[in-house]
Amino acid sequence: MIDVKGYAAQTKDTPLAPWNFDRREVGPYDVQFDITFCGVCHSDLHQIKDEWGGSIFPMVPGHEIVGRVIAVGDQVTRFNVGDLAGTGCMVDSCRVCDSCQNGLEQYCSNGNTLTYNSLEQDKKTPTHGGYSNTIVVNEDFVLHISDKLDLAATAPLLCAGITTYSPLRHWKVGKGHKLAVLGLGGLGHMGVKFGVALGAEVTVLSTSPKKEEDAKKLGAHKFIVTSDPTQLESVTGYFDFILDTVSAEHDYNQYLTLLRSDGVHICVGAPPTPSPLLAFSLIPGRKSIAGSTIGGIAETQEMLDFCAENNIVSDIELIDIKDIDTAYDRMLKGDVRYRFVIDMATL
Repeated sequence: MIDVKGYAAQTKDTPLAPWNFDRREVGPYDVQFDITFCGVCHSDLHQIKDEWGGSIFPMVPGHEIVGRVIAVGDQVTRFNVGDLAGTGCMVDSCRVCDSCQNGLEQYCSNGNTLTYNSLEQDKKTPTHGGYSNTIVVNEDFVLHISDKLDLAATAPLLCAGITTYSPLRHWKVGKGHKLAVLGLGGLGHMGVKFGVALGAEVTVLSTSPKKEEDAKKLGAHKFIVTSDPTQLESVTGYFDFILDTVSAEHDYNQYLTLLRSDGVHICVGAPPTPSPLLAFSLIPGRKSIAGSTIGGIAETQEMLDFCAENNIVSDIELIDIKDIDTAYDRMLKGDVRYRFVIDMATL
C-alpha cells in the first residue's frame, strides 16, 4: 500500500484535520500522480456535513485535482512519468452499460465511482479525494493537462468547468444564440467564459448590481439585475438558453418568461428544496426545463483542450490547507472570486 497524507473529516460534526491513510499500489492500468493543487467545491462542504445523506467517514474531500505523474502501470499507454495530469469527479464506472459505452460515464446505470465519498466498483472500498498529497487512478479516468495553462487555475475546470461546458455543448450553444447565465459564482463565471468563447451573446442575470463590472470583465455582453422589474421586463422572451447555476431557492417560473419559443432553461445548480413549476410556464412557447451534471471523460478532455486553445481557466484564490475552514465560511458568504484552490505544498 502507498502511505498518503491528507485532510479528512472524521464525522459530520468535526472540522477537517490531518489524517494519514493508504492508497492501493499502482496496478497494471493505473497512474499515480502527486497532487499539486486541488480546487474547493461547494459539494465538498455539503458532503463533509452529510447534508445530502449517506456520507462515508472518515472522508477526504476534493475532486478538482491536478499534479504530475510519478508512476505508471506496465499496461498504461497514454501517460508517462513527468506528465501533467488531472482527475475530476469520477475515478471509475461499470464500463458496460449503455451510458458508459456512449461516453457518458457520469450517467452510469450501475453507479459510477466518485472521486471521494463513494465506493470502488467492488462496492466496498471507500474512495478518498484530492485534499491529499498523491492519488492512484485507472488511466481511463486520468486527464491530460496542457502546460499552456496555469496549473492552479486549471484545477476547478475539472468540476466547475465541465459542469458548465457539458450542457453548452449538448445543446449546441454558439453563434447566433442568446445565452443568459443566471448567477455569477464559481459555476456562473465559467459559463460566461465558455458562452463567449463559443460565440453566443451572453447576458448575466444577477440579484447583485455590484457584479456588473466583473461580468463585463469576464466577457459578458449584457447584465440584468433580476430584482429590477424594468430590467427583467426588457429581456422577456429574449433568450434561447438560460444556464441556471443558482443553488439557492428561486422561482423557475419567473425565468421561463425570459425564454423565446423552444427555449431551454438548463439547471446545473441544485437548490435544497423543491420549487413549484407551473405547466403554463412551459406550454406557451413549447419551452423546456432540463438538468445537466458533469461530462464524460472524453468530453472533459475535449473541454480541457478547448481551454488550452482559448486560454480559459478559472478565476481563483490560492489558499493553504490549514485555512480550509475559513475558506468554507467565506464560500458560504459568497466571498470568493470565484473559486478557492488549495496549494497542496502546504499539506
